[in-house]
Amino acid sequence: MLISHSVDAATLHVTLHHSIDVHTRAAVAEEIEALVHTHRPRRVNVQVPAGEPTPATLSVVVRAHRMCKGLDIPLSLTGATTAAQRLFTANTA
Repeated sequence: MLISHSVDAATLHVTLHHSIDVHTRAAVAEEIEALVHTHRPRRVNVQVPAGEPTPATLSVVVRAHRMCKGLDIPLSLTGATTAAQRLFTANTA
């Protein structure tokens, strides 16, 4: 299982259990998109695995952020290193 999710009040919590690679990136991104459309949350929180995320993992989170932004749903990233948070912020500003 690459991801799991839960819904708490109006927040969709998505946990990436393993770093994503180029072979699973599209499937994971589509799964997150489907979860957002199914649950219609007010917020999305994405938890990434400990350590430095792979470029494909960051790509999935940035893609999810762009989709959420288009729906006026804020997305936050948790579990990422400071450097990964900076990359996320730079690519979603």
